[in-house]
Amino acid sequence: MITNLRVSYLLMGILAALARVGAAQSAESTSAILRTYIQEGLQSNLALKQESLEINRVTESLTQAKALFYPRLTFNPTYSLAAGGRRLQFPVGDMINPIYATLNQLAGSDRFPTNIPNVNELLAPNNFHDTKVSVQYAVFNTDLQYNYLIQKDLLSAQEARKRVVENELRYNIATAYYQYLQTLDALRIYDNNRQVLNELARLNEKLVKNNVATKDVVTSTRYEISKLDQQLAQADKNRQTAKAYFNFLLNRDLTADILVDSLLTRTLPAAPASLAELQQSALQSRQELKQLGGSLRASQNAVKLNEATIRLPNVYVGGNAGFQGFGYTFNNQAYVVGQVGLSWDLFKGYEKRSKVQQAKIQTELVQTKLTEVEKQVQLQVLQAYYELDAANESLAASQTGLINAEQTFRLIDSKYRNGQALLVEYLRFQNDQQTAQIQQVLTRYDLLIKRAALDRVTALP
Repeated sequence: MITNLRVSYLLMGILAALARVGAAQSAESTSAILRTYIQEGLQSNLALKQESLEINRVTESLTQAKALFYPRLTFNPTYSLAAGGRRLQFPVGDMINPIYATLNQLAGSDRFPTNIPNVNELLAPNNFHDTKVSVQYAVFNTDLQYNYLIQKDLLSAQEARKRVVENELRYNIATAYYQYLQTLDALRIYDNNRQVLNELARLNEKLVKNNVATKDVVTSTRYEISKLDQQLAQADKNRQTAKAYFNFLLNRDLTADILVDSLLTRTLPAAPASLAELQQSALQSRQELKQLGGSLRASQNAVKLNEATIRLPNVYVGGNAGFQGFGYTFNNQAYVVGQVGLSWDLFKGYEKRSKVQQAKIQTELVQTKLTEVEKQVQLQVLQAYYELDAANESLAASQTGLINAEQTFRLIDSKYRNGQALLVEYLRFQNDQQTAQIQQVLTRYDLLIKRAALDRVTALP
């Protein structure tokens, strides 16, 4: 049994050495699986699809704003039927007919008509149509100009918003992948230690059988195995949960298999640039700042829009061409009307001044938010930088601790088999070794997660 343990330690050492040798040569290939998953997530993630749809919506708003610059052509026929209502009554016949009759007597002829009827017409036209084509064109309209610019700025902000979600998604996928691999390593450690305890149980059974030890060494070992089984069950639950969350981010079946990059943790991330360089890079690359920049430009154009409506009028041209009259005869009913118009609100109860002030306040609000976010970005980079530095130190400490714990356990294992150590000492140092192994796995993946966090706050791909 001692020989089997030594062979196991030797094999583990050889595999670790081979992994370290191949790590440098496969630095790019080891992350290829993760990069593939990130690209898959960027194409299929539901939250990102919602952002794409939102961009499409804002794009259509921009198209609508641009359409207002073109002439508007409208076909607008109307036909009216009326009955009752107010009438226009004027006694033309009663006034004119007697005069014409007198003139005919004086002239001795029937030259002047004497049967002119009185006017008695409905004010609402009956059997009347107006069939026309209307054209309108804004020659000069500041509302249209600045509205178009505002929509462009909002589209730019929305596109930046999508890139913010993409950056966050990259980080979430990488973190979820690391956490899944972490659960696999934890299961491997617990399973290896269970094998060690099973071997110890067999050894203790032989010692009891040979009257070298009492039965309590067997029951104590079995109790330790049962505790380890509980840890294995918990670790397997964590594995299933981590797998489901990772597949959720990629919009896949929650139970889909995940390819494992076994050499990923063997390749530690390269040292980052200086803190000042990272902060400067973040200020140039963070899409949150570009999103606020688009909102700021939109607010500035809103100020210009409201100021322009005070200083400048709107000028337009238009016209109508068609047919108008009683009955759809189209005979002698054609008409053409041309128009040139100007609209200028000279006074509106100081409403426009208030809108200008409101737009300026909104601009100042966005500018203040932009300044705040810049400070937050610098703070985030600083925190992520020092957290990564601390993770590096923790990893070095955990590796040293693991080496010491393994060496100590090997000594205790040898002593116990030679009857020079107690079971309680064996179990204690076996547990110390397991704890050191788990801690070393946690610190390795924590280092990768901290590097992913630094890449996120600096907006590095």
